[in-house]
Amino acid sequence: MKAKKTYKPCDLIIYGALGDLSKRKLLISLYRLENANFIEPDTRIIGVDLHDIKNTGFVEIARKSLQEFLHDGIDESVWERFSARLSYLKIDLTQMDQYRQLNAVIDQKSRIMVNYFAVSPFLFKNICQGLAKSGILTENSRMVMEKPIGHDLKSSKEINDEVASVFSEKQVYRIDHYLGKETVLNLLALRFANSIFTTNWNHNTIDHIQITVAEEVGIEGRWDYFDKTGQLRDMLQNHLLQILTFIAMEPPANLEAESIHNEKIKVLKALRPITSNNVEEKTVRGQYTAGYIKGDAVPGYLEEDGANTESTTESFVALRVDIDNWRWAGVPFYLRTGKRLTGKRTEIVVYFKQLPHNIFKDSFRELPPNKLIIHLQPNEGVEIEMLNKIPGIDEHIKLKKTKLDLSFSDAFKKSRIFGGYEKLVLEAKNAWHHYKDTPKPYPAGTWGPVASVALIARDGRAWEE
Repeated sequence: MKAKKTYKPCDLIIYGALGDLSKRKLLISLYRLENANFIEPDTRIIGVDLHDIKNTGFVEIARKSLQEFLHDGIDESVWERFSARLSYLKIDLTQMDQYRQLNAVIDQKSRIMVNYFAVSPFLFKNICQGLAKSGILTENSRMVMEKPIGHDLKSSKEINDEVASVFSEKQVYRIDHYLGKETVLNLLALRFANSIFTTNWNHNTIDHIQITVAEEVGIEGRWDYFDKTGQLRDMLQNHLLQILTFIAMEPPANLEAESIHNEKIKVLKALRPITSNNVEEKTVRGQYTAGYIKGDAVPGYLEEDGANTESTTESFVALRVDIDNWRWAGVPFYLRTGKRLTGKRTEIVVYFKQLPHNIFKDSFRELPPNKLIIHLQPNEGVEIEMLNKIPGIDEHIKLKKTKLDLSFSDAFKKSRIFGGYEKLVLEAKNAWHHYKDTPKPYPAGTWGPVASVALIARDGRAWEE
């Protein structure tokens, strides 16, 4: 029997420990790792933020976060172990001399120092300079940063250059938590371990592909951050494009990170540019107005707390994307993502081409296409929609749409299904600007602007609802 992989103890420092990312995602994921016994006994979790609270205050905040966002219930014995790891330091991240406080609590001889930047990217430079000035870093120290890394190419390069002046490339982990989701990783197995898909994964059999990342939630107190970012940078340019590369890439030579990375880069380089000349027909962006979510009234984007009523930041994006290579010639990819939509859903729908001749006209005037539906959340799994004969002894064969359903929770009842952060922690617009378009309004609780329907309808297709 293969031995269980062991992980070295670390001092995990969360900069921005009282922020949204930490409370909603990181603390929840770390607790789940604790519950699964994936955290070494000597590992410590050190929260760093500007607010003047004690260790006990940080522990109380962590407990409240678990109660609100865990949904699985808190095991008191696990919580006792987990809470014992937590400590807190008050550090103003813009003040270089305050980083020296870390020297008194970090033990580099016994543990690896992991620095998690759970703050706005404009603070990355401050943290790097503060750590360098404190003299605490060693060649074993690591840093983790998450999207968005800057707001454009120039600012992204500036941030990466600043990070590179302090950390070597092998010490840096740029992560997208979507890449840690089981169903995203399962795309590799689905595509490259099953001949039924491997031999049919190209323009000969696939008509088009849809990728949807829909959120019910609005801004939730993050208006200032989100308004500077927008849905394009916050979701599409990382999460959706990462999913796109997994779907579209060629088979890698092996499962090594570099091999997968190289194939994904080829897809990105093959994307047909969206410019000021075609942005109107290739993209739609929207901004939610007041509406209803599950029967409850919700405010519009410009009515949220702290809102600038003149803002033209988009909360919805839909794109048609084309990949100019042999495999995907003539196969459009439709991407959409937005806040305050009808429901929370992340899925990929692969539409296969319709058959050229129909002998079952008694059931369907035109045979509907087969569909492969890959659910990433909330209910992870894979479905294949196909046609089957309705049982009976009628003179005519009648067909009905049916689904072959592989639910991860049902198929792998004894396996623990983790979210995206657990694995990654463990492994530790220019065209719109020129076009001067404004976001199109859409009522909260709908599937986005009417223009997004037209985007796909002009190609004779419709969004999967």
